[in-house]
Amino acid sequence: MKEMLKIGYIGHGGRGKYHIKNFIKMPDCEVVAVCDKLPERADSMEALIVEMTGKKPYKCTNHKDMIANCDLDAVVVCTDWNMHIPISLDFMEAGIPVGCEVGGCDNMNEIWQLVETYRRTGTEFMMLENCCYGQKELMVLNMVKKGLFGEVVHCDGGYRHNLCDEILTGEEKHQYRLNNYIHRNCDNYPTHALGPIAKILNINHGNRFVSLTSMASKSVGLNAYMEYTDIENKKLKGQKFNQGDVVVTNIKCANGETITLNLSTTLPAFYSRSFNIYGTKAFHHEDTKSMVMVGDGIDLESEPWKNHWGNQEEYFKKYNHPIWVEYLDEGISSGHGGMDYLVCRAFVEAIKRGTKPPIDVYDAAAWMCISPLSEMSIAMGSAPVAVPDFTYGQWIEPDTECRGKYSLNEIVDDPTVRLYPEGKKDKKEESHATDVLA
Repeated sequence: MKEMLKIGYIGHGGRGKYHIKNFIKMPDCEVVAVCDKLPERADSMEALIVEMTGKKPYKCTNHKDMIANCDLDAVVVCTDWNMHIPISLDFMEAGIPVGCEVGGCDNMNEIWQLVETYRRTGTEFMMLENCCYGQKELMVLNMVKKGLFGEVVHCDGGYRHNLCDEILTGEEKHQYRLNNYIHRNCDNYPTHALGPIAKILNINHGNRFVSLTSMASKSVGLNAYMEYTDIENKKLKGQKFNQGDVVVTNIKCANGETITLNLSTTLPAFYSRSFNIYGTKAFHHEDTKSMVMVGDGIDLESEPWKNHWGNQEEYFKKYNHPIWVEYLDEGISSGHGGMDYLVCRAFVEAIKRGTKPPIDVYDAAAWMCISPLSEMSIAMGSAPVAVPDFTYGQWIEPDTECRGKYSLNEIVDDPTVRLYPEGKKDKKEESHATDVLA
C-alpha cells in the first residue's frame, strides 16, 4: 500500500476550489502539480498550495505538460463538462488513475472511448459523485441492504436548483453552463440524483438500465429572469435558449424497477434532489425529510400524516451508515454537508490500496450516458432509447468490485480504516453544513 500519494489537480473553477483543499489537508496526499487553461487560475492554485503547505507545485496551462513532466500517482479533473472525458483519457493512457468531477457528457462515442480505454489499459477512473456519500443517501442504502425497504419498486431523483444567474454570467465567469443551455436540450446534470439510486438498485451488480424516454418543456425561464433582473451581459437579452426549463426522464431497469429524474434549473424553486425511494415496506421522501415504515403505526389512509413529516432524524439515530456514525463522532469536514470530503477520501483509499474504486468506470458510463440519450429521446419526440450495456454482460455477475469501508455495493464497518488518518478533524476548521450542490 502506498503511504503518500502524489496528486495532480486540474481546474480551479467553482468545484475545483472546493475539492483541492480536501486533498491538500490529507496527510497522505501531496498536490504536486496544478493546471488550468486560464493562467490566473493556475496561479491561484499555486498560491493556495504554497500558503497551506509551504511547497511550490509544478504549474501549467496544458494538462499534457503535467503528464510529460510530473511523476503522479493520481490526477483529479475538475474542469468544465465538455473536457472531463478527453482529459481523463490522456491520463488513463499514461497509466495515471483519474478522479473526475461530475456532470453529463457530450456524446455516446466519448463514453465508449472511456470504457474501452479502461478495458485496454486497466487504469482506474472514479467519478467523484459526492451525493452517494450524503447522510440521507447512505442511511437509505444501509436500510435497503438490511432489507428494511422490502423490495424497491420505484425511485425519484432530480436536480432542482435555480441557476439563472450562474448560467447568464457564464461569459464573465468562464462558466461552462451558458453554451450548453444555448445549444443543447437534455438532462445535463443527472448524476447527483442518479448515483445514489443506482447503488440502491444494484446497477451494474445484478441489474442495469435498459431504456429511457425523456421530455422537455419549453424554454422561457432564462428570458423571463432577464426581464426582472439587470444582467451584465446585455447581448443575451432576446437570446434563444434550447434547453427546456424542465426535463423529465423515465428509466426502466432490467429487474423491473423504474426511475424518474427531473431537471429544473431555470425556474424559481427551492433546492432539491428529490430523493424519494418507494419500497414494499418503506418510503423515504426528501422534501419533507420523512420516512414511512411498515410497523411504525402510521395510518396512511386516515391519520393526519403531516404530523410525521420531519421524522428523518429519528431514523438517523437507528440506521445511520457506519461511515456517518464515525463521521459524526470524529467531526464533519467542510463541503456540502461533509460529503465532499468523503468522496475524496474514498478515491484516495482506493488508489493507495490498489483496489477498485467505489464508483468505477462502468458506473460513470451508465450515469453520464443519460445526458446524450435524453437529448436523443427529446429530439425524437420523447421516443424510447435503449441504454447500452457498457459492462459487456458482466453486470449479471461482476468479477471484481470495490470492497471495504467506502463500498457502495455492500455495508462494511471497518474501524481499521480511519476517515481521518491523523485522528479527529481539527475542531478549528469551520464546518460548511449546506447541502446545496452547484
